[in-house]
Amino acid sequence: MDIIILGAAGFIGTNLALTLAKKKHNAITLVDQKLEYFHDDLKQFDNITLKQSDFSMTTDFKALVKNHDIVYHLVSTNIPSTSGFNIPKELEANITVTAKLLDACVAEGVRKVVFMSSGGTVYGKQLECPLQEHVPALPISSYGLQKLTIENLLYMYNYMYNIDYRVIRLANPYGPYQRPNGKLGAVTTFTYKAIKNEPIELYGDGSVVRDFIYIQDAIDAIITVAEGEDYHKIFNIGSGKGTSIKELLALIEETLEIELTIHHHEGRKADVPVNYLDIKRYESRYGQLNHHSLKEGILLTKKYLEENY
Repeated sequence: MDIIILGAAGFIGTNLALTLAKKKHNAITLVDQKLEYFHDDLKQFDNITLKQSDFSMTTDFKALVKNHDIVYHLVSTNIPSTSGFNIPKELEANITVTAKLLDACVAEGVRKVVFMSSGGTVYGKQLECPLQEHVPALPISSYGLQKLTIENLLYMYNYMYNIDYRVIRLANPYGPYQRPNGKLGAVTTFTYKAIKNEPIELYGDGSVVRDFIYIQDAIDAIITVAEGEDYHKIFNIGSGKGTSIKELLALIEETLEIELTIHHHEGRKADVPVNYLDIKRYESRYGQLNHHSLKEGILLTKKYLEENY
């Protein structure tokens, strides 16, 4: 199968590419802004080709997607905490450019587009958790709005041009290849701070509830959805349960047997109080999704961090 991953050098893209490349019948093209962004582990596979390209209105998307069966769209020019500062620019950079990408997919006969949406932001401040795919999505951030609008673009392109698609509403993945000093990934960041004996910055009182999923569980589910034939187009991918930040910190402390140093800060307006996903749609179609407990995931993350940082 000929596969192209846009935004492939990041945490999710790296894990996705490494898993797909283990199937030798896959020919995989990985695209990101700079070649030096790609992890060295990706260069050991003969069936992986690395390409440098931006994601903009000047990108030649037809040349990129030509002769590919599946396009994985992982690109976002911002993250939840950095969105909302220039909304018109953000919408153009993500939504308008995605429309150009989809035009190219139609023109070049791409069979399926798999879009990495966000289970943490498209739903907004819904009170009823776990969140099901069919509930009204009312995002409260520019990032969530971008994701939801691209989901609707995919629906429209499917209706107009019959191009197949899948939307992955992903919870909060953590684990190998996630940068422990970035702005995303509470489990990875807190675990790293713990083993380095560095203070952890906590915003609010720790009551915020999130859905944490070990990255390999997420990747296996994403590929299953991408390669499956299903009348459902949108799938939640998560652990199926909520864990408060306070509970997460206690579990890290217990699992690693390390006393944490925590610095407290005021809560952030963009933080939705409770968010975790209903994964019954996935599990009713494909079986068990979450194979690693949070404790097991913390230990695996610790092992990776100790070996690589």
